[in-house]
Amino acid sequence: MDLDDVWRSTDSERAGLADLVDDLSPAEWETPSLCAGWRVRDVAAHLTQAHMGVWDATVAAVRARGSFDRMIRDSALRIGPLPRQEVSRRLRAMVGSRRRAPFLSPVEPLLDVLVHGQDIAVPLGRERPVPPVPAAVAARRAWEMGFPFRARTRLAGLQLRATDGDLVLGEGAPVEGTTGDLLLLVTGRTATVHRLSGAGVRRLPAAEGRREGSRRTT
Repeated sequence: MDLDDVWRSTDSERAGLADLVDDLSPAEWETPSLCAGWRVRDVAAHLTQAHMGVWDATVAAVRARGSFDRMIRDSALRIGPLPRQEVSRRLRAMVGSRRRAPFLSPVEPLLDVLVHGQDIAVPLGRERPVPPVPAAVAARRAWEMGFPFRARTRLAGLQLRATDGDLVLGEGAPVEGTTGDLLLLVTGRTATVHRLSGAGVRRLPAAEGRREGSRRTT
């Protein structure tokens, strides 16, 4: 994918997620997400913060005393009470924008919306297909980043192979699944481990599903 394709995919995911938010019931809006300690509403609101500027990021970092995870968690929980309609409006308003938070590549917004979309949909039992090509771009970025996912360390000795695309990450015992499920694994989610196959699966954590909330996994 070239840069324009990345942004087009991000736009499509944001618009689709806004539609999903509009369709959620009040009970679904309050349901725990795959991010530990975050409700569906917190994850959705967090995605509207992708345009956070340098000043806002600095203030948030000071409030969190320099802790990255705490900064992301507190910022998301602070705006979590936003009405559902306002969250979907803000998501749609971001479609077409190429702004991103300081120090991030253009792939991170795509990574965020793909993974957090599943953080919302999976615990609700909602079907939200993950497009394989954008998911492969996001998974490779997460694999390369190190912090905060540390995927190469966590998944050392395993080779991840997509069954619906050409994504291959790592070396070792095979773990096979859709690109979307491998993206969740790379970013620390275990909710779909039961859908994976291969000799390496027995070395993975049980399918508990939760992950400590953070910006990138978004």
